[in-house]
Amino acid sequence: MTTVGVEEEYVLLDPATHLPVACAEEVRARAGLGSWVDEGEVQHELLQAQVEVATPVCTDLEEVGGHLLRLRHAVAAAAEQEGCVVAKTATVPLRDGIPVPVTRETRYLKMREEAGRLVDEQLINGMHVHVAIPDRDTGVAAMNRLRVWLPTLLAMSANSPMWDGRDTGFASWRTIVFGRWPVSGLPPHFDSLADYEQRIDALVESGMIADRGQLYWQARLSERYPTIEIRCLDVQLEADDAVLLAGIARALITTAVNEEKAGAPLPVCAPELLQASLWHAARYGLSGTLLDPNGHRQSAGDVLYMLVQHITPALEEAGDLREVSALLHRLLQQGTPADRQRRAFTDGGIRALTDLITTKDAAD
Repeated sequence: MTTVGVEEEYVLLDPATHLPVACAEEVRARAGLGSWVDEGEVQHELLQAQVEVATPVCTDLEEVGGHLLRLRHAVAAAAEQEGCVVAKTATVPLRDGIPVPVTRETRYLKMREEAGRLVDEQLINGMHVHVAIPDRDTGVAAMNRLRVWLPTLLAMSANSPMWDGRDTGFASWRTIVFGRWPVSGLPPHFDSLADYEQRIDALVESGMIADRGQLYWQARLSERYPTIEIRCLDVQLEADDAVLLAGIARALITTAVNEEKAGAPLPVCAPELLQASLWHAARYGLSGTLLDPNGHRQSAGDVLYMLVQHITPALEEAGDLREVSALLHRLLQQGTPADRQRRAFTDGGIRALTDLITTKDAAD
C-alpha cells in the first residue's frame, strides 16, 4: 500500500478583533504537553501567528482523518487556553498593517531581511500531501505526469477568497500571494532525475534561492522523505475536506507511477497554457471552467469527471473509491470552502466568517 502523510498550516486569531496574534510558541508548547500529541507533530512556521501540524505516515484515509482530527483538536484546545483561536483558512481575513513577527530562526530571519514585505504578507496557509514513491527517478517521471492535474486540485481546494476584510474575487488568493517567490508555480518538465538535480543545484549555487527549501513549486520531491510533496492545496475548513484531497493526491501519483511503468504516452500541455490554467483555477475555483490535461477549456464538472475516470483504478486498488466518491459528492453539493466563506461573509459579515473558519471539527 502506498503511504501518505499530510501537513496543515493554521493561523491564530484574536477572538475579539479577528486579527492575527503572535502566540504560536505558547500554543505549540501547550499542545505538546498533551499526551495525545507526539514530538514534532505541532511545528512552528514562518510567522509567529502560524502553526503547522504533521500527521504520521498513514496507510489508509481513515488514519489520515483520525490524525488530523486529533491534531486539530489538540491545537484548538491549546489556543483556547492561550486566549486565541485556530483559523483553518488559507488567507487571514483581516490585517491591521502591523507586521506579525517572524519566528526567530536564522533561516526565517534571513528571509525577512531579503524579502521584506513579501514575508510580512505570508499570512497564508497551505496543505501539503506527501505520497511515497519507489525512488527519486520514478518521482521525477511521476511529477511530469502529475503536473497537468495540479490546477484541478487547486480549484477543488480553494479556501482563501478574503484579504484585508474584502472579497478578492479569487477563490484562492493564497496562490497569488505565494506565486511571488522566485521559484514558484507549476514545476517544469524534467528530462530525468539528473536534469532535476542539476537545475536545482544551479538555482542554489547562483544564489537565486538560499536552499532547496525555497523550491516553492506546487509539487516537488521531498528532501526529507522518499515522497512527492503536493503543495498546491489551500488548507481546508474540515478534516474531511483534507481527507478527500489526500485520497485524490495519492491516487494521482499511483496512477502516474503505473503509467510510467507501462510506458503510457506523456500528457502534453504547453507550459504557458498550463501556467495560465493555474491562475484560472485560483480565480474561479469550481464555479466556472477549468482546463483539462490536454489544454482544452471545459466545465469544472466535466474536468472532475475526467479526473475520477483517470484515477478510479488507483482508488479501487487502495480501497478509497467509496470514501472519495462520497466526499467528492459532498464537495459538489456544498461548493468549495471558498464558496462557503463567501456565503458566511455575505450572510453575517466578518463575525460569521470568523465563526466558520474557527469552528472545531466534529468528532467522528
